[in-house]
Amino acid sequence: MIALTRRYEFPAAHLLAHPSFSDAENRRIYGKCANPNGHGHDYGVEVTVSGPVDAESGRIIEPALLDAIFDERIQARFAHRNLNADAAFRERVPTAENIALVIHEALAPAIAERSTAQLVRVRVQETRKNSFVYGAMA
Repeated sequence: MIALTRRYEFPAAHLLAHPSFSDAENRRIYGKCANPNGHGHDYGVEVTVSGPVDAESGRIIEPALLDAIFDERIQARFAHRNLNADAAFRERVPTAENIALVIHEALAPAIAERSTAQLVRVRVQETRKNSFVYGAMA
């Protein structure tokens, strides 16, 4: 099996706070990330797809197509925005774990509809020390 991984970035802000928790409980769980003013990150995102190699092009998916899908589904939606305001985070705290899940949910159907590739995993790098993977771990 062959896989392709492309790397992307987008800047966004978020506030880590569960609406049913008290301010004190949110501070205990999320620490400084529960600051009511929020904070931002330059998120790094790796998108890995796999699928059959096209006999003519020799590719799983055209990289420009994957870039276009990412731009349409992720960049346009999240870049330079407060993630808490997005509908996907009305019921979920916008942790990096949930961001990886939401990105996967947004990309998987678009990739499948526009190519023979399948989304294998999404990796979100929030800081130099923290990254999170949704999908295949290998």
